[in-house]
Amino acid sequence: MVCKKAPGRVARHQVLNDIILRAINAADVPAVKEPSGLNRQDGLSVIPWQSGKPLLWDVTVASTLAGSYVDTAATGAGLVADQAADRKTAKYADLRAQYVFQPVSVEKLGPFSSSTLDFLRDLGRRISHISGDDTEVLFLFQRISVTIQRFNSVLLHDSFSIDRPDH
Repeated sequence: MVCKKAPGRVARHQVLNDIILRAINAADVPAVKEPSGLNRQDGLSVIPWQSGKPLLWDVTVASTLAGSYVDTAATGAGLVADQAADRKTAKYADLRAQYVFQPVSVEKLGPFSSSTLDFLRDLGRRISHISGDDTEVLFLFQRISVTIQRFNSVLLHDSFSIDRPDH
């Protein structure tokens, strides 16, 4: 469940990134995944998002089960996600003049970082404004939460080593 080389981690990241991209597009903001010319961000809005700047986002899932996070995770829900979001923000601090950078940070067991909560609420409201459906915010959180749980089961399943007797 905490192995950085587990194949399910890459698939989980791609699915979460697709959810964010589709949500941004549903808010009538064109965006692209993995923009060329930028170093390892997950997506970029093609038009300004806020303050005349395009949105640049990066998805991360922090494992509260990893030894390096256990102490922080024990002190409160979402703190590991906040810590991961802060690291991403610091990593891309030099891009703040040109872009609105948003880490999309969630813990493997569910909680979101505080900045991610704010971002998803804003994004959901933007979609609701377009669709006229006030439940868009809830649906966005549900899609992400179900994806996290689905891939937790994949990662757990993949962690089992099955020794089958030769026949």
